[in-house]
Parts: sequence; structure tokens; C-alpha cells
Amino acid sequence: MKVTEIISAQTAKKLQRPLFISEVPAGFPSPAEDYIDKRLDLNEHLIRHPAATYFVRASGDSMKNAGIHSGDLLIVDRSLEAQHKNVVIAAYRGELTVKRFHKLNDKIYLMPENPNYAPIEISPEEDFEIWGVVTYVIHCLSRL
Repeated sequence: MKVTEIISAQTAKKLQRPLFISEVPAGFPSPAEDYIDKRLDLNEHLIRHPAATYFVRASGDSMKNAGIHSGDLLIVDRSLEAQHKNVVIAAYRGELTVKRFHKLNDKIYLMPENPNYAPIEISPEEDFEIWGVVTYVIHCLSRL
């Protein structure tokens, strides 16, 4: 899965939307509450480190089993150190890619989440850098 677009996080502006006080059940429907409890700023919930956060648009299907699909927006935090099994944005051989970071016995692997793709073993002499940890995925449930 490749990165096709990099977008800086604009957190100076508030992105407030209505937050309803009642939860929405995933089972049987219940009567709707007709009032809004407060305003919700998505920046407060999705971006922990504004100066180190950016968005990327993903392309491809190598991470589909992780819930990342072609066209999705990924929120990436550059201030976080990649931990074993984090989904990361990595610069590998001159290209940005989205993969799961694995560190086993002092070896680093970039693991796809689709059995049609092979893991990438990173040797110490290769051109490789972690550009950040993916913290959230935003994708559309119904394409218009």
C-alpha cells in the first residue's frame, strides 16, 4: 500500500460538530433523543500532538485486513516511536508505504495485512525510515 498524498494537520481552526448525549445502539433501534449535549471538536479527539501530526491518503490493498482501504485518510503522529505491531508510514527504497511494523530478534519487518503480499525484511544497510505511527483511519462506508 502506497501513500499518494500528504496533508498537514490544520488544528488552529476548531472543527466542531454536534455530539448527541445518547449513544447509538448497534443492535435494535431505540427512540432518538432530540437534543444536543455539547459541541465536539474532532481535533481534540483525533490529534494528540498537533505539531507532529499529518494526514496521508492510502492507495492499494496490502493493508485491507487491518481495515485500511485504497482512498482512506490516515492520521499519522510523527512524535510516537514505532512499537512492535504498530501500523506505520515508512520510507523504504525512496517510496512511502503503509505497513505493520514488526521487530523480532533485532530484525525489522514491514508486514502487509493481505496474504497476497510478502513481508519486507529490512536489512541494516537499506534506505529505510519510519515517518510516523498511524493513529486513526478515516474511510467512507458508502461511496457516492
